[in-house]
This record gives sequence, structure tokens and C-alpha cells, in this order.
Amino acid sequence: MRVRRVASEKSFLQRRPSRILSLLLATPIALVLLIHPSLIVDPEAGYSHSLLMLVMLGISSGFIHGVGFDPRGLVWRILFHPVLGWVLMGLGYAILYKVQMG
Repeated sequence: MRVRRVASEKSFLQRRPSRILSLLLATPIALVLLIHPSLIVDPEAGYSHSLLMLVMLGISSGFIHGVGFDPRGLVWRILFHPVLGWVLMGLGYAILYKVQMG
């Protein structure tokens, strides 16, 4: 029964809806960082480099998963796992929300 559960999880992450979700989460936050990065800076013109690096890792993971690429190496599969990317992009949206709401 355990093997079947893991197989169904893999098939969910390889289906089109989860890949579209990755692209839909990655695109807006990437555009904000590229076009208008001052939106993610707090009023004192400060930001955390380490948190933004994690957010950018999440964005990369979202684009990698969204276009259909599946890394082969174990380290790359862990680093760019879609669920980890979703969490890190959520962190980016939380930072953006916190900065915008004051």
C-alpha cells in the first residue's frame, strides 16, 4: 500500500494542473522582482538578502517544474522539488504582503 501512495503523489506532481500551479505562482512574483523590485522593500529601504535568495530559489523551482523539466540527480530533485518551491514562493508572497500592508 505504501508504494501505491508514493506513486500517486508522483503522478499528481507530474500532472498538468500542478505544473500550471507552479507557473501561476512563479510568474507574478518574478515579474514583481524584475519590473518593480521596490515593492518588496520595506519603508526603511531594507530587505533580507537571505530571504530573497530563498524566494528566488522557489521561483526557479516553480519555473523548472512548470515547464515540465524533472531533474535527475538526487540533490537537484530535492533542491528544486515543487512542494518546496511552493512553500518558498508563499514566503515571497507573505513578504510582499507584509511590506505592502506596513
